[in-house]
Amino acid sequence: MTELATMEFHPQPQAGEARPWAFPAPERGTLGNGLTVLRCHRPGQQVVAVEVLLAAPLEAEPAGLDGIATIMARAFSEGTDKLSAEEFAAELERCGATLDAYADHPGVRLSLEVPVSRLPKALDLLADALRAPAFADSEVERLVRNRLDEIPHETANPARRAAKELSKELFPATSRMSRPRQGTEETVEAIDSGAVRAFYEKHVRPATATTVIVGDLTGVDVDALLADTLGSWTGSSAEPRPVPPVTADDTGRVVIVDRPGAVQTQLLIGRVGADRHDRVWPAQVLGTYCLGGTLTSRLDRVLREEKGYTYGVRAFGQVLRSAPDGSGIAMLAISGSVDTPNTGPALDDLWKVLRTLAAEGLTDAERDIAVQNLVGVAPLKFETAAAVAGTLADQVEQHLPDDYQATLYQQLAATGTVEATAAAVSAFPVDRLVTVLVGDAATIEEPVKALGIGEVSVVPAE
Repeated sequence: MTELATMEFHPQPQAGEARPWAFPAPERGTLGNGLTVLRCHRPGQQVVAVEVLLAAPLEAEPAGLDGIATIMARAFSEGTDKLSAEEFAAELERCGATLDAYADHPGVRLSLEVPVSRLPKALDLLADALRAPAFADSEVERLVRNRLDEIPHETANPARRAAKELSKELFPATSRMSRPRQGTEETVEAIDSGAVRAFYEKHVRPATATTVIVGDLTGVDVDALLADTLGSWTGSSAEPRPVPPVTADDTGRVVIVDRPGAVQTQLLIGRVGADRHDRVWPAQVLGTYCLGGTLTSRLDRVLREEKGYTYGVRAFGQVLRSAPDGSGIAMLAISGSVDTPNTGPALDDLWKVLRTLAAEGLTDAERDIAVQNLVGVAPLKFETAAAVAGTLADQVEQHLPDDYQATLYQQLAATGTVEATAAAVSAFPVDRLVTVLVGDAATIEEPVKALGIGEVSVVPAE
């Protein structure tokens, strides 16, 4: 008779005791040249992240030269007074470093990542790029050509085209926010090395700049290292530029960007709201997440799971520009795409979701899931030095206190269902939304007009 084999079951592993987590607090200081420094020691993070924020906002670009901040940002890695563009790139590569730069409404930002063992050399290269960029004629001309090559591709991208049209609709033509962040063909073509250097000399100086450095700084004499590298960068002292007020028109209306024959319609529905200085921001983040922050949010549940109109619809809030006095603004938007024949029904159902939200509110279960997703994953979200550095840089850029992110998570956890509902309803009122549709106007115009969600106009795709 065969004996039955027995299995030995080991005890099930038990979860360890939860450790409290908070967003890391930086240490602040100032170099002799006036450069503000935020440092954050993160044990175990052997790849150090460095962010440099320059007070060169898009609204400071000279008339007719929209895009010059972008060209300048890209030119920082195209050679210095010591190295050609090729030599500079080779030295960065020897360090195992990456250097990226971009321009946005608040200013220009440079992002460096490098192994801590090569940090001194990489910071020396970064300092040279800031202190004495070459801005060689040939390199600037090449960057201008590259940017001109990008513009047709952006115009052909439905999501990018929708974003461009929404900005044009919301903001007055005199506002820099109404125009493409990286310029148009006409304005980019007018940029040359002389104009780039003039913009640099007028707006780039250590006294109005901030550096954020995050990583495992064990054994690193940060003070001496910064003094020897970024501390060598000199420039005149200057007061930060005043932030001009921004107005926006969110009268409910629909703009169709005509794409004859398009099989899908790109949706971008938006308006402007308060920035992160407003006390409603935490509740707005929570309510917006419940509306369209993930696959299980209301918009997806209806438009994707129940109706099958789309692969996904998202609701979000994005800060455009902040000011110390709280007069900044954020974009509040709903974005996604639907198949062309169902554009009208999808918009109808989307408006029904918003009306139901206003009439019945969120559920406690929706609120609890949103808090769990937003707060519970924070330790994973900020595992890397780059994630921490980027968020600290955002806080500086938006004139927020250094403990803002840590406080925000506490506020999110303490926000109730009623508060989240009120904030979401206030963020997306059904009669104050500008709707941009990039699609086949011949097919979608009449069904959209029948919805009565605002006057409908049609513009060519370009």
